[in-house]
Formats: sequence, C-alpha cells, structure tokens
Amino acid sequence: MDKLETLISTYEMTIAGTDIIDPRELRAIQQGLFGEVGGLMATAKKVVREKAYYPGYRKAAEEEFGDTLWYLAAICRRRSISLVDLIGHARMTQSSIPVVEVTDSASDREPTAQSVPATNVMDAALMRLGEATAVMLAELPSLEQMQMFARLYLEALAATGLSLSDVISANTCKACGAFLEPKPEDLIDFDMSFSPEEQLPRHFRIRINQRATGKSYLQWNGVFIGDPLSDNIGERDGYRFHDVFHFAHAAILHWSPVMRALIKQKRKSTGSYDEEQDSGRAIVVEEGLTAWIFSRAKELNYFDGQTRVSLGILKTIQEFVAGYEVEKCPLKLWERAILQGYAVFRQLKIAEGGVIVGDREKRTLCFEPLESTK
Repeated sequence: MDKLETLISTYEMTIAGTDIIDPRELRAIQQGLFGEVGGLMATAKKVVREKAYYPGYRKAAEEEFGDTLWYLAAICRRRSISLVDLIGHARMTQSSIPVVEVTDSASDREPTAQSVPATNVMDAALMRLGEATAVMLAELPSLEQMQMFARLYLEALAATGLSLSDVISANTCKACGAFLEPKPEDLIDFDMSFSPEEQLPRHFRIRINQRATGKSYLQWNGVFIGDPLSDNIGERDGYRFHDVFHFAHAAILHWSPVMRALIKQKRKSTGSYDEEQDSGRAIVVEEGLTAWIFSRAKELNYFDGQTRVSLGILKTIQEFVAGYEVEKCPLKLWERAILQGYAVFRQLKIAEGGVIVGDREKRTLCFEPLESTK
C-alpha cells in the first residue's frame, strides 16, 4: 500500500464515525453528493468571474472537494465498497491529466493570476464530473458508475490545481471537529499558564436579577459587574440576559474576552495576550458573534428541543473567530456551548432571572432559580 492508499484508508476509517445518517439511507447521501458537486461549480464560477481576486479560492475549493469525497465515502460504506479500491481503480484509468499526488502539498497563498487554474480545462473537467454525478442519482449506483465518478473526481481535482492530501486533511479536521465528541485531553485551556488572578474562574456563580425597570443586573461574588441591560428592541426577546452566552463560552470553550473584561481578569502580564486576545477587537468579535447567533436562534425557537446546531451556523462561527485562540476549539465544542447556553437562557427568560453556574473543569453551564441562593 503506497502513501496515498494509506492516507485514503486512514481517512475512510476516521470519518466513518462522523456519518450520523441512517446507514440504510442512500437517497439523502446521493442528494448530498449532488449538492456538493453543485458547490464545486459555484466556486469555479467565481474563479472564472473574478480570477485572482476571488478571496479564499483555495480554501473554498478544498472544502467543496472534501465534502464531495465525504459523500462518496458514505455511498461506498452503504454499498460495501472500499474507498481505497475505488480511488485506486480511478488512478489507474484516469485520462492524461495527472492527479496531484500525496507529496504535493498546496501552498497557503491565495492564487495569483498565474496560479489560478486554466479555466477551460477546469470547466471541462467539472462538467464531466457533473454529468457523472447525475448518473450517481440512480436508485442503486453500480460499481462501474461509482468508478467513473471517482475517476472524473480525480481529474477535476487535478484540473483545479489542488492536492488530494490537503483535501483529505482539511475534511478530516472539519468532519471530526463537527461530529465527534472531543477527547478532554485534546482540548486547550487557554489561560492555564497564567496566574489565578488572570484566569477565567474555574467555578463561578453569577446572579442575574431583573428589576421592575425591565433591566437585568449581574452580580459575581456579591459585587455588581457590567451595566444594567435591556433588550434594546421593540419586541422583547430576552436579549437582556445575553451575557449568559459569554459565560457559556467561558465555561465550555475556556474563552470569553467579554467575561474577562466584566470581572477584570485580563492576561495583562503578557502584552500580546492582553492586546490581541483580551481587549477591544476580541470583545467586539465575541459580542458580534453572540448577536448573530441570537438572530439565528430566534428563528429556531432558541434551540428548544434541539440536540444539534447546523453545520452552516458552526462554519460561520469558525469564520468569525479566525485569528483568535478560540479557533483551536473543535466545532463540536461550540455546539455544546450554544446548546447549554441557550438551555440556561430559556430558563432565565421564563423566570426573569436566576443563577448561572459555570464549571470549567467539567465544561458545563447550568441554571439555578433565585430562590435557591443563599
């Protein structure tokens, strides 16, 4: 088994656990494959229209090819066909367009006018792949149809100028981060190396009380923190309790520039952390992200009764926090922070106040009614 075969074999085994769709369900997988190839077409269109000025071309194309490969692997799983054998056959029967091998690692640079793939070659390869995708919508695609799709997939990948190894690496990281529960030992505590007075508290109880004015007030260790908040909107929606989401970030992600500012526990002993991770811009990013998620949550009844957060929301979060330490947190951990944060928010909203209990050791957030406080 050569390096590429080993890479594909490892990928096939690793991402099997990320397939949460009924193993008897084929139609949804076929539709997903069709949608991802359509995404490839859309990405290619931007390259043609905007040439080197399309930002994020390489990353977007890698993601679309990676998602397509994920669906192909899912079909293989349901047809009891080895992805390694399928790709191996495709490599032997491909046309004269060379496949980018595992040793050719793509550059992180955005494409220049010279590095953008030749659009005529790329368009032709993608059109052939699109035609093969339509055939894959058959009630039960045959081995020959799957082999043809795999061959045209590799040719389209090569024509786009990407590395299969980079595509596999990126998709593995994305799929596992979004669908598999992270191991505690693999998670990062961003302030472990700092003194206790510069760390987010390991355990915290924060009291939120709504007064007759309709504004909410925060207390930590008996001291009022932050400013009184109202919903600041005509239709009352509970946003006055939105600090709960920052506390969820702190407890579960071990990250919250907003909470650090509220309790005055920034990491000032290290200038770069204070300036780049804990101050103005990072605070604005967290507040903006929180407001954006809230706007989506309102459409979903604040995630009531839901056990998952859509991958689309999680991917947008990933873009929001790029460049900050929290980008190292897997998407599954973000999902946990959102679901637990909104579970507590719904309780606060009904009770018009309560106590937020955070445990960074267990990475949990929970609610207690005000009556139970001492």
